[in-house]
Amino acid sequence: MKFTTTRTVQITSYLLLALVVTQAIYTALYINEAHGPLKLIWGLEAFLFTILAAFAGAAMVQAKNYHLGWSAIAFSAVLNVVQVSIGLNMFGPFFEAAGQLDTLGPVAGAVVAFSFMIYNAAKVLLGFAALIFGMAKMSEGAKALGGLTALVGGVAMATNMILIVFGREAFLPSPAGGGAGLLATLLLGLCLMTLARED
Repeated sequence: MKFTTTRTVQITSYLLLALVVTQAIYTALYINEAHGPLKLIWGLEAFLFTILAAFAGAAMVQAKNYHLGWSAIAFSAVLNVVQVSIGLNMFGPFFEAAGQLDTLGPVAGAVVAFSFMIYNAAKVLLGFAALIFGMAKMSEGAKALGGLTALVGGVAMATNMILIVFGREAFLPSPAGGGAGLLATLLLGLCLMTLARED
């Protein structure tokens, strides 16, 4: 199968939108304490992020412009694969061990903090990509979508950078970074979808 630039960009946009849906479902289930399907959703996300890394990387090579934006998407996907893998494979054993031996509590907490730092770094990159492609859409005349995407991308970068620098226990609540990053991902996916159509 031949993957043209247009098809690669289109699939990348679909993958980003699919990840928005999975993350929204995961958040809703977590809030409602329906922990049963969470591992399944995390596993699906790991698969989607892996495929996203391949397609965004291909777009970075194929595209004539915006290589920095494509690079940000590809590397955010790689970081997210690492973050999800830590959550799937390390959270359970570390917390189980911490429940049996109190001295391992700080170690379990450190694993969670490490995972969230990677998560926030990935959101910074997605925010950066949203900023780049939002500004590109603005220059093409789509000022509403482009301006909103660039603005939300900048907010996602700032909030997640604050969480990286000052930690999750800082003055900014941790969900602010995830929420801003999720909205930036949604708008980025929509920008790339219209970009694929125009191409």
